[in-house]
Amino acid sequence: MKKYLAAIFLIVLGASLLFAAGAKEVQDTKTILVGATPVPHAAFLNLIVDDLAASGYTLKVREFTDYVTPNEALESGELDANFFQHIPYLETFNKDRGFHLVNAGGIHVEPFALYSDRYASLEALPDGATIAIPNDPTNEGRALLLLESAGLLTLDSAAGLEATPLDIVANPKNLRFREIEAASLPRVLKDVDGAIINGNYAIPAGLVATRDGLLVEGADSPYVNVVAVKAGRENEAGIKALVAALRSEKIKAYVAEHYKNGEVVLVTE
Repeated sequence: MKKYLAAIFLIVLGASLLFAAGAKEVQDTKTILVGATPVPHAAFLNLIVDDLAASGYTLKVREFTDYVTPNEALESGELDANFFQHIPYLETFNKDRGFHLVNAGGIHVEPFALYSDRYASLEALPDGATIAIPNDPTNEGRALLLLESAGLLTLDSAAGLEATPLDIVANPKNLRFREIEAASLPRVLKDVDGAIINGNYAIPAGLVATRDGLLVEGADSPYVNVVAVKAGRENEAGIKALVAALRSEKIKAYVAEHYKNGEVVLVTE
């Protein structure tokens, strides 16, 4: 009986040690999986892989070409963080979908701009011109506010950042709008009189806001691109290391070399 009990004890002890070792392995895993749109977000992340490795973290980057899937993957726990969106979009997504995503740190602004393949200046836009704008609530409102800043239209003051064409109260040039998924805007530019395009889609298309834009968002933009995480994870050491690396001198040097025309503007916090 004693031998039997001793054997049972050894089996339980071995299983406990194996479980503890497994738990320790999971606890010691320092992999950070981040979802990002390709340019400039994924490019920034790929630059800091070695820096995070030196701090004991394995950074893995998963690229997305839309704005919805990376937030769904973050909310579900499939991702540890994502890096593609600005604060108003994040807040609207949480409100609309009941998600629990938070800003872990602001990194940069990509100036929003109105582009045209047909006209060389804002003044040349004809009456009745068709303008393509993003169809997601915050970027649609951002586009209309940009047009309002140039006096091309007037919005209902109660509309705020989520204005839609229905909130236009004055439209002296009788502008018409096509609401298009943001990623498709560069492709429809040739089919419209103008398109207001997010920086992370304009840049891969070879468009530079300060060079090609007929109308460009000001430097005081509230649309800072952030590292987003599930609420409660923003103070984790790995997330803080990720944000710090994205604010490093390496990123500053990369932006200075590759975005000399102000396509990307880093923020200081």
